[in-house]
Amino acid sequence: MKILIVGGGGREHALAWRIANNPSGTRHKIYCAPGNAGMTGVAEPVAIQATDVEGLCAFAKRERIEYTIVGMDAPLALGLADRFASEGLDVFGPKKAAAMLESSKAYAKRFMKKYGIPTAEYAIFDTYEAASEYIRKSPMPIVVKADGLAFGKGALVCKTQEEAEAALRGIMIDKQFGESGNRVVIEKFLTGKETSIMTFCDGEHIVPMVSAKDYKNAFDGDIGPNTGGMGAVSPSPYYTENDAMRFEHEIMLPTLKGIKAEGLDYVGFLYFGLMLTDKGPYVIEYNARFGDPEAQAVLPRLKTDLLEICKACNHKSIDKVDIRWDNKESACICLVSEGYPLKYETGFTIEGLDRLQKEHNDALVFFAGVRAGDNGFETDGGRVIGITCLDGEGLAARKAYEAASVLSFAGMRYRTDIGPV
Repeated sequence: MKILIVGGGGREHALAWRIANNPSGTRHKIYCAPGNAGMTGVAEPVAIQATDVEGLCAFAKRERIEYTIVGMDAPLALGLADRFASEGLDVFGPKKAAAMLESSKAYAKRFMKKYGIPTAEYAIFDTYEAASEYIRKSPMPIVVKADGLAFGKGALVCKTQEEAEAALRGIMIDKQFGESGNRVVIEKFLTGKETSIMTFCDGEHIVPMVSAKDYKNAFDGDIGPNTGGMGAVSPSPYYTENDAMRFEHEIMLPTLKGIKAEGLDYVGFLYFGLMLTDKGPYVIEYNARFGDPEAQAVLPRLKTDLLEICKACNHKSIDKVDIRWDNKESACICLVSEGYPLKYETGFTIEGLDRLQKEHNDALVFFAGVRAGDNGFETDGGRVIGITCLDGEGLAARKAYEAASVLSFAGMRYRTDIGPV
């Protein structure tokens, strides 16, 4: 089968790897747009940006792509799934109206309130002046969020009014997230442990995956600016059976009820970012796609054919698929450029990949910000590489760190506190 994956980072590499390494051994021709040079072992990069909806549609028609999986949020928000469906092209990913659960935090919060889904108290503002006045009257800490997509960096936890004012100014006045900051959501800060639950949703049924924990802050101890993610482990060490039961009955199924009631016909991955509080799990955010780097921790544990699962969603029959998972734990460590998620340089040669393959051949390498250079792969982004290891004895993170230690590039850094090490 000819398959197109839309996106270019570690998540898309993990999706391509999982489809290429399916349990039946079936061979597929996989394209990834735009992809990156590091994923050429499983997918062919295509020089079309993920946000070029018309270019992607033309490519899919020209190459007779039989199935498309959308990895990124931006093309979904632009209506890629709608456009592909209008041409009779099979696609896995929610249409624009359904993707608003991620592309508009204000929409998502109103949706949660309407359907009784536990979430933090909030207020929505379209003007800087009104939001600033609200901040001056609010107890700290609070969370200031850009309404639209912001590469996973648009939620700012503020401990003081000065920090909150600075965050608001950056979002609404300085436009650090562009048009996504035309509106803000200001939330009460929730105390607890964060956990990520991805699900498969076909619009009629919803099935949870194994849990994961993402490490968002740039530095050890959960300090520093929010990033797209510095690593992840699966399962989440904090997610209990009671949390799972409450999530299903208080969050997941009410969300599906709301999806049906709103006529969203949601087909795709649906991500729940949770805060596990002393009152139970609360929803921090929805994502209309797989988390990254959670995909790099969760997908290696999937034992059922991912393509079979996705296609079942298109046929409203995900409830009929026996989805199986490896009992081993997994850990993903992200190697990033110095300065990430703010300003960083690129173009540095990545050393040690051959040694990694020889000495740690059970480690999975998912490339993100890389390009081909004169002396091998070079850095080409903030998050450069994800290293994932699985282990049945609780040593997944230690193995991932041992594998990561043989790689190097100028300015390379990573968190050292991901998972039990």
